[in-house]
Amino acid sequence: MAVTKLSVALDERVASAARAAATRDGMSLSAWLSRAAEQSVRIDEGLRAVAEWEAEHSPITAAERAAADALLDTLAARQRAAAS
Repeated sequence: MAVTKLSVALDERVASAARAAATRDGMSLSAWLSRAAEQSVRIDEGLRAVAEWEAEHSPITAAERAAADALLDTLAARQRAAAS
């Protein structure tokens, strides 16, 4: 995997919390920040995809959102059970 070195500035509170989280997760700060950025990018891409879909079709209804939430809750519970 190619890596790009960056210099970033973080609010001291955020930097401290990120360092602590990286330590808890057994990761370097760099790896933790990379993972956090990747997660943020995936969320943003997902939200954009939903917005595009809704623009082409129609907004997702409350019932459809509730069904999706229930399905995700079920899948998350199965994943937690399999991991334990």
